[in-house]
Amino acid sequence: MDIFDKLLKHMGPIGEHAARAHGYFAFPKLEGEIGPRMSFRGKEKIIWSLNNYLGLANHPEVRATDTEAATKFGLASPMGARMMSGNSDHHEQLEKELSEFVNKEDTILLNYGYQGISSAIDAICSRRDIIVYDAECHASIIDGLRLHPGYRYVFKHNDIADCEKQLTRAQEMAKSQGGGILLITEGVFGMAGDQGKLRLITDLKDRYKFRLLVDDAHGFGTMGKNGAGTGEEQGIQDKIDLYFSTFAKSMASIGAFISGDKAIINFLRYNMRSQIFAKSLPLPLVIGNLKRLELLRTQPALKHKLWENVKKLQHGLKENGFDIGSTNSPVTPIYLQGDIPEATAMCLDLRENYNIFCSIVVYPVIPKGQIIYRLIPTAVHTDEDINLTLEAFKQTKQKLDEKMYKVAEIPFV
Repeated sequence: MDIFDKLLKHMGPIGEHAARAHGYFAFPKLEGEIGPRMSFRGKEKIIWSLNNYLGLANHPEVRATDTEAATKFGLASPMGARMMSGNSDHHEQLEKELSEFVNKEDTILLNYGYQGISSAIDAICSRRDIIVYDAECHASIIDGLRLHPGYRYVFKHNDIADCEKQLTRAQEMAKSQGGGILLITEGVFGMAGDQGKLRLITDLKDRYKFRLLVDDAHGFGTMGKNGAGTGEEQGIQDKIDLYFSTFAKSMASIGAFISGDKAIINFLRYNMRSQIFAKSLPLPLVIGNLKRLELLRTQPALKHKLWENVKKLQHGLKENGFDIGSTNSPVTPIYLQGDIPEATAMCLDLRENYNIFCSIVVYPVIPKGQIIYRLIPTAVHTDEDINLTLEAFKQTKQKLDEKMYKVAEIPFV
């Protein structure tokens, strides 16, 4: 069989819906200034699908810094990988400031979060090492696990009893293999919004002798007294061996980082293939991220406003009888029951008649008969945005419950 014929016969569980979904449910185009209101297909919508938690995407100081840095350096500088010819004082300054902020000895900058954490797992673990991980870990972690040639054990999401069971298995296997154990979990899980049970997990470290890698992409900048993340929030930052986050969420930028003990970070610096063999993060992004980190540190009002909006939105949803699960972060899921045609019709109704744009998740990502809307509140949403959204969901849920969306086929808009 021709390999391309095989692909065209089986477009994948999401790709099979491409003909109807493309441009609307998948790969939609939001236009205008990044913010809580943007244009979709020529009409203004209230946007709940952007990870612009602190509203830094269009902060005037950020825009000015980005513009100045791009004018001065362009996107080409520095040329080459950091190890060869792409290092700069700015890169090292950002690493130093990040280390101080998250209370770790050293930091390595990464070009991308997805690529970075996958490559870090590959660099850390040999075939003799065992990985234990939460079932709800992000796809970037799962792809890193696919690179791992050794054993890996998954525990049920946030289930500490099952975590301990898998650690017991890992400990026995590591002893026979002559390897070590890496446990991977998340600070804030991006779909359900619940925090990882980091404190309970770190309580197991002495007994099972593992190292802990925490992906805190959604917690960095949003959680903790100073915004230093979920480890700070739970009071166990010092017990996290490797702290990972991306700039794509609260900092509204590109890039990522891993922080930890100096010796281990230096090992990663000289062994992560995704960084050794890739061009350095461009200076406009590095300098822009320095400004974003400065604002994160010096303007706590941004985080306070985010949480004010989070509480208003989540309280309003609960008051109106919506199931938002066990979220204890800004990530706000809404769990509903319905099939794919109903979900499609409801989403169309929200976008076209109520001007509410938010992400929707259906089968095959989640089981059949379930619908999840995922809302991301930001510091720049207004009370009006929240109130209009609550009313829209109240009315569309009533239609869903009354089977008004029960149609055989939903036409593409």
